[in-house]
Amino acid sequence: MAVQSKILLSAPPTEKSVKELISVLTDLYLKNRTKISRAVYLSLFLALIGRIYHAISEQKAASIHQAALQQRPGTTSGDAAATGRKRVEINREFFRNLLRLLKIVIPGWRSKELRLLISHSVFLVVRTLISLYVAELDGKLVSSLVRGKGKEFFKGIVWWMVVAIPATFTNSMVSITTQYSTDPWLTERKLSYHQCKLALQYRSRLTIYLHTRYLQNMTFYSLSALDDRIKNADQLIAVDVSRFSNSLAELYSNLAKPILDMIIYNYSLSRSVGGEGLFMMSLLVQVSANVMRALTPPFGKYVAEEARLEGEFRFQHSRLIDNSEEIALYHGHETEKDTLDKGYFTLIKHVNRILRRRLYHGVMEDFVIKYFWGALGLMLCSVPVFFKVPGQTLHGMGDRTESFVTNRRMLLSSSDAFGRLMFSYKEITELAGYTSRVSGLLSVMDSIQAGQFEKSLVSSASENAAILNGRGEIIESGEIEFTDVPIVSPNGDVLVQKLSFSVSPGRHLLIVGPNGCGKSSLFRILGGLWPVYGGKVRKPPYGDIFYIPQRPYLSRGTLRQQIIYPDGIREMRNKKVSDEDLLRILSTVDIQGIVDRPHGWDAEEEWRDVLSGGLQQRVAMARLFYHRPKYAILDECTSSVTLEVEKAMYDQAKELGITLMTVSHRRSLWRYHDDILQFDGQGNYIFTELDAEKRLQLEDEKEELELQLRAVPDIERRLQELTT
Repeated sequence: MAVQSKILLSAPPTEKSVKELISVLTDLYLKNRTKISRAVYLSLFLALIGRIYHAISEQKAASIHQAALQQRPGTTSGDAAATGRKRVEINREFFRNLLRLLKIVIPGWRSKELRLLISHSVFLVVRTLISLYVAELDGKLVSSLVRGKGKEFFKGIVWWMVVAIPATFTNSMVSITTQYSTDPWLTERKLSYHQCKLALQYRSRLTIYLHTRYLQNMTFYSLSALDDRIKNADQLIAVDVSRFSNSLAELYSNLAKPILDMIIYNYSLSRSVGGEGLFMMSLLVQVSANVMRALTPPFGKYVAEEARLEGEFRFQHSRLIDNSEEIALYHGHETEKDTLDKGYFTLIKHVNRILRRRLYHGVMEDFVIKYFWGALGLMLCSVPVFFKVPGQTLHGMGDRTESFVTNRRMLLSSSDAFGRLMFSYKEITELAGYTSRVSGLLSVMDSIQAGQFEKSLVSSASENAAILNGRGEIIESGEIEFTDVPIVSPNGDVLVQKLSFSVSPGRHLLIVGPNGCGKSSLFRILGGLWPVYGGKVRKPPYGDIFYIPQRPYLSRGTLRQQIIYPDGIREMRNKKVSDEDLLRILSTVDIQGIVDRPHGWDAEEEWRDVLSGGLQQRVAMARLFYHRPKYAILDECTSSVTLEVEKAMYDQAKELGITLMTVSHRRSLWRYHDDILQFDGQGNYIFTELDAEKRLQLEDEKEELELQLRAVPDIERRLQELTT
């Protein structure tokens, strides 16, 4: 008991010494408060710089590795693309791609987009200043109400209504998504004049740029035929560009405004409640924010995957429409239904996965942002009430109430801004997904125009790697000549090792051979669609070669445009061609009657459905006679017309001085050609002069012998019957 009493008696001096120590430390802190605050702020700034530098350094190795994987010109097997899809992240590559797209959507200092962006920024600043003034006015209103001063209260109400005029106008000009704001001056909006105009301008710039690149140097063809990296270019240009533009325009508001609010409101709060309390609260908020960030799912990756699945599902429907006749003839509707259902349910499964992740993430965000941070805010606003803050002098209940309400309003606005900043990370990840897809399209276009292709090839293509990685020489000339040129199929098979032939002006060439022997690949090389993998090709410029397929392309537009395609009215007038001239061309192929319809030459129809196959082929030949090229490639283009019309077509082409290269198995066409290029389908070919009469005799003799050979089994069977 004596020992316990001594301990109890010694306790008060210990408590007193602790209080004295705290008092000394407090006095010491107050004397050096400014220096300590500056040191803390400087440390925070240096820590921020360090984190940014560390994040950049982490991406350096990945960037170096990516640069090392740049492939030399050629067609590769596309193994890199097959190993897996690139993960969408907020990294150095994202900022590099975003900067590239920003240079497209904001092309210069005098552009309309930059003027809209500056105007938008001005309204964001004005809105923040108005909100700050409203916070002070709100505190004065509540203070007047608590103190019972009705005159000051009603005067404040009048000022409240006056400020509402510029505030509502500003709210209509800028858009801020404030999901948790209690401020009537920061109402939830997702559409505004500036944001919609910015999104439209961004989309217009990017779409025009993509159209220029997409339709330049046959990129649209190479993208689908020679490369496997982009399968849904229409989806990227029509849908993802729009989503990217909307996301970029919205992100600027949801980033610039919260950052501006946090700077202004935190500065005002630090003057009212002291920098120490604000620092402690910011520290706790930062810790909780880091935890939230670590637990945030990769929404950017999910969005990119959803867009890809949407594109594939849409492509499956487009393929069904394009091949509806063949599928109907095969009765393949059940198989196609299974394919469509599989694509749809794969998409829905992924969307449900995203919804579940958003649900869990939303619960976590609501708890941390609304309740945990709200409790910290109430404690911070109560600091001037319970503690003496240097520079603050509060007298009476009214001053305390005004200070608390003003601080609470500024804190709510600041925390709301921080919450929007946290939500913007999710929006940034979604923007990263759109940026990755759009910039990926641009990168593939760049590599294609540089002669770099990636395509999934057949297994035998690896044996032909030396040929596929090589490039031949193309020389512009007045005649067509192939010298040791390999003919390669779309999947990488070498159909002919070395093809050599020539076509001089006036020497018409007939090309024959089984399917898959290389005829189409030969025409693609002549048309500039296919790379030359070796040898030497001498050919005229693109404008001197005209190609007519078996099923000609009919564009959208008037009847006149079908004849002069790809020319327009202006080019037709420049060539001094009139509608009467076009009518004479139509009479050559005996289809002048198609003009006798409502609106005549200006009639607009879905010509592929209106005209029969034979009429379409005649329109294509009329198109040939309008352009009058030096060379024409005719690929089974008379298969649906009569022999009389066919004769008129070929006689007219020869009369116009057009050198013909025809692919056809019709004997009636042999007499119109001087040379023949015959493929056997086994990698061999024959190029020689064509004697039509002699070849007809030989073919007749061959058919007669084949007929006799087919009769041999019947003769043998009859002999056996007679001998028995």
